[in-house]
Amino acid sequence: MPGKLLVFEGVEGCGKSTQLKRLHAALPQSDRLHQLQRRGFVPQILTTREPGGTELGAGLRQLLLSDRGGAPMVSRAELLLYAADRAQHVEEVIKPALARGCWVLCDRYTDSTVAYQGYGRGIDLDLIDQLNQVATGGLVPDLTLWLSLDVATGLARTRQRGVADRMEQADLAFHQRVQRGFETLAMQHPERIVAIDAAAAIETVAAEIFAVVEDYLQQWYAPSLTA
Repeated sequence: MPGKLLVFEGVEGCGKSTQLKRLHAALPQSDRLHQLQRRGFVPQILTTREPGGTELGAGLRQLLLSDRGGAPMVSRAELLLYAADRAQHVEEVIKPALARGCWVLCDRYTDSTVAYQGYGRGIDLDLIDQLNQVATGGLVPDLTLWLSLDVATGLARTRQRGVADRMEQADLAFHQRVQRGFETLAMQHPERIVAIDAAAAIETVAAEIFAVVEDYLQQWYAPSLTA
């Protein structure tokens, strides 16, 4: 059976990395997974992230998120570095994993580029779409879990973690534009983007995500589950 790509998206501090880990831990308890296993399908569950999901990407992540001082990184350079990370990530990690039947849980993907570099930085959206197509070879997530959270609340959470990375240091107006980008994407792609209220308690958010994923697994594998 083919694998599935599940992506976690959202503004800074929305909890996507935490929730990705919780879903990874919870999926082995899925009733749908147990049904598939009884039919001989035992998918590996792989977690990864952008930027930084490959050896090359780890170096690019350092460049993109570290506050290096000196001249600021220009927006076009930032966009191209993210595209380079994604191109390597898709070919080296994601596509081979999907071909093996893995379920890939990815922390950020193409929607982040549209939201951050498109709406946040103001780069032409058509150009970003073209670059995303080149970087991914047209690979679209099967499900995107958008953890929706008030920007100010999210930034307050990041400050509690300590030192902020280069993206987190951007001003409030930038992050508000990013949020509008995610909101627009959710309206444009309701077939794959599901909004999750990330303001709730961690356990509540995790339970909602698990329920959504269970429903999608039923849709994806219905013939196998009912056979």
